[in-house]
Amino acid sequence: MMTLSPADMDLIFRNARSQNGWQSKPVDDAQLRELYELMKWAPTTMNTNPARILFLRSREAKERLKPALNPGNVDKTMAAPVTAIIAYDTEFYELLPQLFPHNQNARGIFAGEEKKAHAEKTAFRNGSMQGGYFILAARSVGLDCGPMSGFDNAKVDAEFFAGTGVKSNFLCNLGYGDPSKVMPRSPRPAFDEVCQLL
Repeated sequence: MMTLSPADMDLIFRNARSQNGWQSKPVDDAQLRELYELMKWAPTTMNTNPARILFLRSREAKERLKPALNPGNVDKTMAAPVTAIIAYDTEFYELLPQLFPHNQNARGIFAGEEKKAHAEKTAFRNGSMQGGYFILAARSVGLDCGPMSGFDNAKVDAEFFAGTGVKSNFLCNLGYGDPSKVMPRSPRPAFDEVCQLL
């Protein structure tokens, strides 16, 4: 089996940093499409693919997001060339006849009021996995990332997803990071601190 080169692993993992400042270099639509074409291969339960992404590129779109941001996240988000709202669709099952065609009963596993909690858990879990792939895909196409939680989900959902089954999960600023704004790398736990071999 092939593996990534050490340089590729550095790009995606070891040297990648969460960005807090941005260069003015733009991100073009082709890069965002390339990012999606990679992240769409993330594994999901029964190929549910519940992630939904809004790429906020214009000043007007960012102004709509601004009231939902924690104060410490405003400047860096407004400065980022793109802010992605990584969301998940709790009604993902409507696409299952298309996405899971070999089982035409799949929709019924999740659809209906009595199955709402199961659908929501499935959407959140699998959308989060897709969100992790989103970050790896962005780094793979040469973009820096600034993923963050510091915002009001309810405000974002009311502003961008009102009247739908879509809910926000996290935000991710995208672009080309300003190295002078990167904080020193914090330590990570050692294998034996967090892992067990049974």
